[in-house]
Amino acid sequence: MIISASRRTDIPAFYAPWFMHRVRAGACTVPNPFNRNQISHISLRPEDVEVIVFWTRNPRPLLAHLGELDALGYRYYFQYTILDNPRTIDPKTPPVEAAIETFHRLADRIGPERVIWRYDPIVLSSVTDSNFHRERYAWLARRLRGYTTRSVISFMDVYKKAAPRLRALAAQGVTLPEQPSVPLPGYNDLLHCLVETAAQNAMEIVSCAEEADLTGCGVNPGKCVDDALIERVFGLRLNLRKDPSQRDACGCVASRDIGMYDSCLFGCQYCYATSSFARAAANHAAHDPHSPSLLGNYGQE
Repeated sequence: MIISASRRTDIPAFYAPWFMHRVRAGACTVPNPFNRNQISHISLRPEDVEVIVFWTRNPRPLLAHLGELDALGYRYYFQYTILDNPRTIDPKTPPVEAAIETFHRLADRIGPERVIWRYDPIVLSSVTDSNFHRERYAWLARRLRGYTTRSVISFMDVYKKAAPRLRALAAQGVTLPEQPSVPLPGYNDLLHCLVETAAQNAMEIVSCAEEADLTGCGVNPGKCVDDALIERVFGLRLNLRKDPSQRDACGCVASRDIGMYDSCLFGCQYCYATSSFARAAANHAAHDPHSPSLLGNYGQE
C-alpha cells in the first residue's frame, strides 16, 4: 500500500504532530469526503506501507521526525511545490528564500531523487504572464540545481470551488484569460523554454494530469505516485494499477490518501481542496493531534 499524505491538504506543514502520532499508533481513520458515515481504517504499520508520498509547500515541521521514520523502516519521498507567485495569488506560502533553503536541507538529508520540485500549477494572468514564468522558473531551477532531478508542471484548472475566488481577483488588478482545456498554441514557446531550462539544470520535466498532449514540446506525462520511481529509488517492484479515483489524465498508481479537505491554511486562490478559507481556519483551530482522523474524531474508540 502507498500512502498519499496528502493531495487534500498539506500534512507536513500543518499536521506533522498528528501524522507522527498516527505513525506511532500504527493506523489512522479517514471519512469518505462525500459520505462522512463511511470511514476507512488505514494501517500505517511499516510492514503494511510500501511508500509514503508527501505533498507539501513546507516540509520544515516534519524534518525533525525523519530520523524516527527512517528508524522505523519507512520509505518516502516528497512532492515539494515552490512557486514565486505574487501574494495576491499565493497569499500565505512560505517566502521563496525560506522554501529554497528548506528544499536544500531536505535534499541533503534524503537525496535529490526523493525531492521532486513542483512548479505547479502555472497560473497565466495579467501579473503572471509567459515572460513571468520563464524568468521565475529559470531563477528557481538554478537555485535548485543539484538538489532535485525532476520538475513537475501543469497549467491551472479552474475548479468549481475556486472559480469565485479567481473572479474576485480582478478587484485586485489580477485578470485571468479563459483557461482552455487544451493550452493555446502560444503556450508552446513557454513550454519549450521550460524544457530547455530544466535540461540546463540537470532535471527532467514532466506534466501532471494534463489532458493536452505536451510531448511535442518535450514534456512527457508524469506520475506523482510513480511506480517506476519507487522501483528505481527503493528497489520495490509494485504491481499496481492506475488510481481509479483520480482523473483520466492522471497517471498515478493507486494509493490511500489520509488527508481531509478544507484544512489547509496556505490560501492559494486556485486551490481545489479548499472551498472556504474561513472553514479551513476553523477546522485547523479545532484539530486534535491525538485524534485518529485529521479532522473530527472519526473512528474514535
